[in-house]
Amino acid sequence: MPDGTTLEAADNAAYGMAMSEIYDLVYRGLGKDYAAEAAAVAALVRARRPDAVSLLDVACGTGEHLVALRALFGEVAGLDLAAGMRAVASRKLPGVPVHAGDMRGFALGRAFDAMCCLYSAVGYMSTAAELDAALERMAAHLTPGGVLVVEPWWTPGRFLDGHIADDVVRAGGRTISRVSLSTRDGGAARQETHYTVAGQDGIRSFVHVQRLTLFRPEDYAAAFRRAGLKAEYTAHDAFRSGRGLYVGVREGGGR
Repeated sequence: MPDGTTLEAADNAAYGMAMSEIYDLVYRGLGKDYAAEAAAVAALVRARRPDAVSLLDVACGTGEHLVALRALFGEVAGLDLAAGMRAVASRKLPGVPVHAGDMRGFALGRAFDAMCCLYSAVGYMSTAAELDAALERMAAHLTPGGVLVVEPWWTPGRFLDGHIADDVVRAGGRTISRVSLSTRDGGAARQETHYTVAGQDGIRSFVHVQRLTLFRPEDYAAAFRRAGLKAEYTAHDAFRSGRGLYVGVREGGGR
């Protein structure tokens, strides 16, 4: 990619091309423990639905959680909007369906006992109405008594306006540096991240801009309720994000 290219997260094709190539290298290098997070999801699900055998990962990205989750559930599938991320997930998960779809409007024609939407992907919903639509679609794909685990984005009161983060990762024969600035943009966070990737084939740089809505706890609670999910918030520490998790159970399961 040309140096200085700016990518909006909503640009599906560009997002996949730029990020899918280095996404796993960055987060593995930073110590993200996908296996521990998958185990936490499974434990939260089975505490509420012990017989859960099928799971859908909404906004599955490159499929790293699914790699661990398929060892914990009899049947797993993924859903993601970005073609580049889906391509990486499909390569590492032969035999696992990785569907193209937007969480606000997907329809797979079947239901799952469990579902997760992690890494604050719901923050990409730009309004409460979009959050409602996403939760409704997820709930519609749950069996009665099915369980949904959602990792939220920051709330308005906990977001650090002006936060600067920096990392350097050395992996796969490459050195990747990133510096990000997060600022408040109305009711959302604008996160601008500058990446430099150096390897045997040269050095390239790009800028990735994301906008994630700062939903209030009551926005999440209302969206779960309107979707027919009985929800609770837990400050679960397995994800080490500080954002906690929402766990919703679809009504009609007799539990």
